[in-house]
Amino acid sequence: MKRWRTPAALVLVAAVVVACSGQRPVATPQGGGSPEATGPVKGGRLVYGLSADANGFNPITDQFAGQSYSMAGTIIETLTSVDADGDWKPYLAESITPNEAHDEWTIKVREGITFSDGIALTGDIVKANLEAQKASPLNAAVLAPVESFELVDPMTVKVDLKQPWVAFPYYLDAQVGMIVPPASLSDPKAASQKPVGTGPFLFKEYVPDNRMVVTRNPHYWRQGLPYLDEIEFRILPDSQTRAQTLDSGGLDAMGTTRDEDLAKYGGQKDAYTVHRSQGMAVAEYMFMLNTAVPPLDDLRVRRALAYATDRETVISTLRGGLTEPADGPWSKDAKWYAEGGDYPAYDLAKATALVKEVEAEKGPIRFEIISTPDPNTMQGIELAQDMWRKAGIDVSIKQADQADLINRAVTGNFAATVWTAFSSPDPDGEYIWLHQAYARPVGSVSLNFTRLKDKRLSDALDVGRTAPDEAARAKAYATVQERLRDLVPYVFVDHLNTGSVVARTKVHGIGEHVLPDGEKGLPVTGSPIPYHPFYQLWVDPQ
Repeated sequence: MKRWRTPAALVLVAAVVVACSGQRPVATPQGGGSPEATGPVKGGRLVYGLSADANGFNPITDQFAGQSYSMAGTIIETLTSVDADGDWKPYLAESITPNEAHDEWTIKVREGITFSDGIALTGDIVKANLEAQKASPLNAAVLAPVESFELVDPMTVKVDLKQPWVAFPYYLDAQVGMIVPPASLSDPKAASQKPVGTGPFLFKEYVPDNRMVVTRNPHYWRQGLPYLDEIEFRILPDSQTRAQTLDSGGLDAMGTTRDEDLAKYGGQKDAYTVHRSQGMAVAEYMFMLNTAVPPLDDLRVRRALAYATDRETVISTLRGGLTEPADGPWSKDAKWYAEGGDYPAYDLAKATALVKEVEAEKGPIRFEIISTPDPNTMQGIELAQDMWRKAGIDVSIKQADQADLINRAVTGNFAATVWTAFSSPDPDGEYIWLHQAYARPVGSVSLNFTRLKDKRLSDALDVGRTAPDEAARAKAYATVQERLRDLVPYVFVDHLNTGSVVARTKVHGIGEHVLPDGEKGLPVTGSPIPYHPFYQLWVDPQ
């Protein structure tokens, strides 16, 4: 799955059990906590629990998930960011300006910024980074619309496109917009293990599957920041172990997706604060289907799965009633939501009838669904398995770690898997995951993981990408939703909003993201994996 910092080929994918448009998520601190009248205090150390390790820290060569952004994002910064309203804003860039046709964008780089190795950030370094991203097998597909990059002056890069691309700057808040120094470009392997950037912290230590430690950058370009001396990211994949470590004092804060954690820590306001991604769905939880392999290449089977999935039961059983049922990629309060299409609502009789129809022609319906071993995820898989069996569909479960699950999705070596997606601030962020141009045969690398090929869907995505007129874009994305409901490449379940950060009350600043130009940035976002910046965090003195 993914999280919108986003599209960078396997980036956004990465968080598999783990991934916004419309009304933006707003972090809501809950609980009391220590008085902050004295304001931020410099110094101190934070131990922060994450649910998975990174696959490396080089944005040009390594797959990034939510955890990758948490760790690498303390060191490496992006050309743009997203504000509290979900609009893109410059970050390392001073400005990004389109021509009238939106087939050319001019990036002016902010002056006075240096990398931690002492090299000044310049236009030619930005150009070299973008060229490396376009040449990267990992991220090249994201930048396919780019024709060329041109250095206009020492601090300005012009991006020439093959077509209009109205949402281009959003992509620069993701992996493809993360800027590293020349030394990292020339030595990708070193950059993967020891990241260097312009960010508020410096790399200190990394022990795979255990921890990453960063220390304060004394020469950070945003004056007075950061506050913390050191952050240790502790890798604790098991959610129960992570919570127990927080309880015992081994962690100061952690990311969580468990409803029981929200209830537990929300009820201990003297000891903890809960910062929850809220607003419209920060992610879409679903079962992703491979439409290129039997039996899921048969639309009747895919529709039978949707008819057999009781979304309300999933929500009441596994989510504590905290989420909304989904009938498409975006929730009903989202800016881009539109009705239309024929998504199968729960109807076991219809599911059973379709199964019998297919069985009469092709025999019993059997397939395997993949899940990560996380207990919460397994609960959802087993519940769906039981629902589908009641309709006559025989489903077996195979466990796989996150990296293996992603690789199987990319190469098509799966029938179905649990997934989250549709977390982009702008719906164009879903282009490479849905367009038929990115659907490849099983065995080949495919960014369209469902491998669905539909001309109407793809034509609508093209209009949404190229049309400057918002009404035209809205109409196009209405068609996108209609086709997804009709063709069922995903069994939609619910819009997740349970991704949260739980912190001890001594930890302050989570959700207080302010952009360089003074505007409020998107605070805590992402679900199941919550993400937030770390430069503004501080802790009570000991």
